[in-house]
Amino acid sequence: MPEGRITVFLADDNLIVREGVRALLSIADDIEVIGVAGDYDELVKGAGEMAPQVIVTDIRMPPNFSSEGIDAAREMRKLHPGTGVVVLSQFDEPEYAVSLLADGAAGCAYLLKDRVAEGDQLVRAIREVTTGGSVLDPRIVEAMMRPVTQSGGLSDADEELLRMVAEGRTIKAIAAAQKTTAAAVSEAVERLFLKLAQEATAGTKGALDRLKMLHRAVIDGKEQGESLSRLLPGGIAEKVRQQGKRIGETERLTVTVVMSDIRGYSTIAEGADPSVLAGQINQHRAAMNGAILSNGGTIMQFVGDAVMAVYGAPNPQEDHADKALSGSLAMHAAQHELNSRWETESLPAFGVGIGISTGEVAAALLGSEERLEYTVVGDSVNLAQRIQQWAGPGEIVLSQATFEMLTVKVDCEELPQQQVKGRNAPVGGYRVAAREPIGA
Repeated sequence: MPEGRITVFLADDNLIVREGVRALLSIADDIEVIGVAGDYDELVKGAGEMAPQVIVTDIRMPPNFSSEGIDAAREMRKLHPGTGVVVLSQFDEPEYAVSLLADGAAGCAYLLKDRVAEGDQLVRAIREVTTGGSVLDPRIVEAMMRPVTQSGGLSDADEELLRMVAEGRTIKAIAAAQKTTAAAVSEAVERLFLKLAQEATAGTKGALDRLKMLHRAVIDGKEQGESLSRLLPGGIAEKVRQQGKRIGETERLTVTVVMSDIRGYSTIAEGADPSVLAGQINQHRAAMNGAILSNGGTIMQFVGDAVMAVYGAPNPQEDHADKALSGSLAMHAAQHELNSRWETESLPAFGVGIGISTGEVAAALLGSEERLEYTVVGDSVNLAQRIQQWAGPGEIVLSQATFEMLTVKVDCEELPQQQVKGRNAPVGGYRVAAREPIGA
């Protein structure tokens, strides 16, 4: 495979469609189709063996022509959590998109087959899901809007409310825009959809089905718009919906923070082809994403070559220090595997250093209705960043508090106390050198 390419596994039972998509992707210099399948079994077997970065699949395939493509994609994401999924469908019913996104929107895209040749829509979607983004064909949102035109009894306020829901705004975002409460918006949405359902006739059954689906999704906190907004990391949107927290409102939590950084990245970047380096960063982020999520962590942000994650937020975890250590060991193991593959491609290895710190933080939603960020602030965040500088490639440095909270035994070297920026008193730490994840 040429250097820096995104690996794609393509699945469609229609040979002509499959080869057409393959030809379309061959135009992109940074994408390589490494395997194809025509049914569920071939997709699961082939993608499982080849571990592509992205799966591009049809929905309905043999043996039952129901939802084999989505089902297989879910199986692959369980096996390889960082795998991106692009579903190509001839159906513009929103139910299919909601089914795909039921477990979260990160790394998922839903496109319509008759539009993938328009511009570079498919290529852009593949690039987006590779780094954890999500994409939805605009026609899906349009499908949600159809009931508005089919029902003549809506007021301007009703139509505006339905429009905001169909655009993917969350209940909290709508409440902020209308200067009211989330509870009031939820009640208004219920009344609106009940009114539409009552007005629906036998000739608008499709519209009624869409309304029922969207109503159920909004009330359950799984609406498509909230999934697609990508304003918040996984699990946080549900907590906000249940607790009704406002922007800027904080809560105190005891958590474990993980900070990682690529050693010598500036030197690597100086001598690298930017497009090739971007491909490596994409693969690195996907690998770190999978290691963190599979161990119960929440990814807070990617900044250049650095990764920040937290364990114990948004939902408290009694064993957050153990999970953070296990996740960090998994990060090293995943990077070690990447480096081995890159060596065969004559690409530079990434040496990752990780710092872990435990303590009390303030967790909050910061920003505006257009752009929200869930973040944690406190001394533990700063300390994790400082002590990660003590970790060489393949190493982990634990703060004193993290070390004392561990219930798993780990071989480590106690470090002498040192002065760090932002601290009056010197701090100590414990250096762990490991390659493989442990069972926490």
